Amino acid sequence: MPEVLKAPLVVEFPFTRSLGPVQSAFLTGLREQVVLGVTTTDGRTLVPPVEYDPVTADDLRDLVEVAPTGTVTTWAWNHAPRRGQPLTTPFAWVLVRLDGADTALLHALDAPGPDAVRTGMRVRIRWAEERAGAITDIACFEPYDGGPAELTGSDGEFADPVGGIVAPARLDYTYSPGRAQTAYINALADRRTVGERCPSCRKVYVPPRGACPTCGVATAEQVEVGPGGTVTTFCIVNIKARNLDIEVPYVYAHIALDGADLALHGRIGGIPYDQVRMGLRVEPVWTEGGRYPDHYRPTGEPDADYDTYKEEL
Repeated sequence: MPEVLKAPLVVEFPFTRSLGPVQSAFLTGLREQVVLGVTTTDGRTLVPPVEYDPVTADDLRDLVEVAPTGTVTTWAWNHAPRRGQPLTTPFAWVLVRLDGADTALLHALDAPGPDAVRTGMRVRIRWAEERAGAITDIACFEPYDGGPAELTGSDGEFADPVGGIVAPARLDYTYSPGRAQTAYINALADRRTVGERCPSCRKVYVPPRGACPTCGVATAEQVEVGPGGTVTTFCIVNIKARNLDIEVPYVYAHIALDGADLALHGRIGGIPYDQVRMGLRVEPVWTEGGRYPDHYRPTGEPDADYDTYKEEL
């Protein structure tokens, strides 16, 4: 059996969000080296602050300053920091109840090793040298032997409050397509499209999934389909994607390849975007060294009758 493929993949995008008055005050306070919490209707102080009481769902707006010192309530050692984490050397993830707060804040603790960390230890905030109004304005926590630090006396009113943040989101993972899709990908490298037939309902699935989604039985019989196919549905793309050298507008379509019972998606080229239509007959276009079709273009055949592809919509 051929070796099953696997590859490292990354999903990454900037997440942009606006801030309400509570979160804006909290993050602006961090920029000014002030930690703010919010007081609930029963007198508790929540840090980080939230906009609604988690018990009563009441609006919360009464901000109160708490100390930049506190106590570790629980912790876990991180022996191999990942990209983008607060510290590049091993550290502890800690929940810290700041002096004056009733809830704990999650952050990193800079410690020489796990033996130096314990529940109940005293810590204080180490502020980042450059601060912009984000949770990263707290560089980390560090061990501290004293009592509660003095407060600044801030009332939560700051000049130039932070109105929004951009938080990078990133997921690193290793993907394996499995036996069926490995065979599909390897066939594409030979400019062939291969699906698998269900032994029960006899449908041919492209790309193959290793099992029939209708019957729930394993598939193994390989069937070569195409290369031509029929556009079943499509959409016109008007937003240019980063790192994708395709001029907008362009068309992405579901294409039912001849002999397949499941439509795959591909870009349509060689025709003005406003002339693409359901039933259009297309064929793949390969680029030099490409492992999959670059796009599909019209074959010049008459459009397919709707009844021939309606089950693939």
